Amino acid sequence: MLESVTSAALASALDGLSARQRAIANNIANVNTPGYTAERVSFEDALAQSVARHDGRAVASTQRSLEPTRTDGNNVNLDTETLSNVDTVLRFQFASQAAGTEFTAVRAALKTT
Repeated sequence: MLESVTSAALASALDGLSARQRAIANNIANVNTPGYTAERVSFEDALAQSVARHDGRAVASTQRSLEPTRTDGNNVNLDTETLSNVDTVLRFQFASQAAGTEFTAVRAALKTT
C-alpha cells in the first residue's frame, strides 16, 4: 500500500529490537538456571542487505550463545546483558522516533492532496 523501504526497514528494526529485548529478559531471568545458555538475536546484517535490495523487510534470528559457561553450564553474564539492554533500549527509542516522524510526514502529505 503506502509502505516505503524506509517504513518497512523501521518496522523490521523495531521487530528485531523487540525480539532482542525479550531475549535479554529471558537471559536475565535465567541467570541462575543451571545449563541455560544465553540467547542472542541478530537482524542488522539481514536488514542492511534488505535495504540494499530496496525491500526493507528482514526477520530477526535467535541463536544460543557460544560464550564459555560456568561450572553449572550457564553462560549468562549479567554485565553483558545489562549493557546490551541499555543499547537496545536506546536503539528502540531512536527507531520509534524515526517511525513517528515518517508517519507524520505521510499524514501531512495526505492532508495536502
